[in-house]
Amino acid sequence: MYLKGSRLSMNKKRRRGNPWLMGFLILAIAALVWVNVFVVPSVPPPFVPTPTETRSPESIQADADQLAREGQFIAAINAYQAAINAEPTNLQNYLKVARLQIYAGHFAEAQVNAENAILLNNRVADAYAMLGWVKGNQGDYRDGEATARQAISTDPNSALAHAVMARLLGLRVEAGLDELGTQDAAIEESRTAIALNPGLLESRWFRGYILEITGNYEEATAEYEAAVEINNFVPDLRMALGRSYLALERYDDAIREFTAANGLNPQNPEANRMISRVWESQGEWEKAMQYGREALKTDPNDPNLYANMGTFYFRAGQYNQAITYLELAVKGGTSAEFGGQVTGLPITYSNSIIGLYSRYGIALARVNRCSEAFAISSMMKQTVADDEIGMINADEMVNICQANLTNPPTAIPTPTPTVQTGPSPTPPVTGTPPPN
Repeated sequence: MYLKGSRLSMNKKRRRGNPWLMGFLILAIAALVWVNVFVVPSVPPPFVPTPTETRSPESIQADADQLAREGQFIAAINAYQAAINAEPTNLQNYLKVARLQIYAGHFAEAQVNAENAILLNNRVADAYAMLGWVKGNQGDYRDGEATARQAISTDPNSALAHAVMARLLGLRVEAGLDELGTQDAAIEESRTAIALNPGLLESRWFRGYILEITGNYEEATAEYEAAVEINNFVPDLRMALGRSYLALERYDDAIREFTAANGLNPQNPEANRMISRVWESQGEWEKAMQYGREALKTDPNDPNLYANMGTFYFRAGQYNQAITYLELAVKGGTSAEFGGQVTGLPITYSNSIIGLYSRYGIALARVNRCSEAFAISSMMKQTVADDEIGMINADEMVNICQANLTNPPTAIPTPTPTVQTGPSPTPPVTGTPPPN
């Protein structure tokens, strides 16, 4: 029996599939397979940092070289250190960064890099020369000389080694620690460096230094100028040229060089101190005080900078103000003006120190603080009795106070001080300088 029209009919026809839908599904499956095979492996997993491209040591070194040529020493130092981290066996990078660190005044770091260079290769003369140089800059003259001699022994034709040796010997001469023949040896080493490589910065620089400390300022200036032509971004070199200009009374040139040095290294108060000395040499006390204060702002703890300021006030006849600064230089204490914690300079057989105590004692006598002036006079007679100028000044303190007893001053005049106060920042030439 057939049930026509019933939904239960077993003869119901099947519906035909949609070919478009089938095609879409096939394409979707193919796309998923393609993504899984080709895309997923190249996509980093989520929450994992994407690795950065590693630069080659050569690329980093090239950047460091360019920064050094532009005078960007701090940035160049950082770049060379990055190059060293990338390639620790490249000795040249240690030498390059050590030299820049010396230029920038980072002596401890320079010593480490010079020593590392020697560890890599103990037959490189320039590494020993660099190490000797930085030791000398830190006051270790003897050990520095021994290291420089090792550099010369390693390579007798290393101009840097001979230049550094000249520098170290000159530092001993300047510090009064020289022996018979030290100055002559320094002169000869500086000549050798120039003969070996006249285009090397240090050859010109340290030849100029030897000429400067022996009073040959014209020749020193020529050498310093030649060095600046090679590299005008080294602060200490610009300072050296400024000192020579000052000795030659080329005041505008001196100020230009000191200003350049200050721009290259504003953290060092020496440039402003020297500018103040330029103005002092011309009797421009207010300008001298202006730059003296700038130096103290940079380093408010340095007793020498207070001595500098006190000297300006003393020579201007402003004795009360002079005492404020000179007392800090002599006794130490806290500066109300600059906030520095100052350690006083003890009296020694040094022209500058004897001059400091002389100015302080005479300023005390001028304002009738005679018990303090007598104490300074007595101290000088006990400690520096063999210094003729010091003894003259010690007696002058007593003479002024004795004069005050009979003619007490009603106002402090502005005399022309007769006190002997030690040498100028760059001693004048007396007689004929030694041949160099």
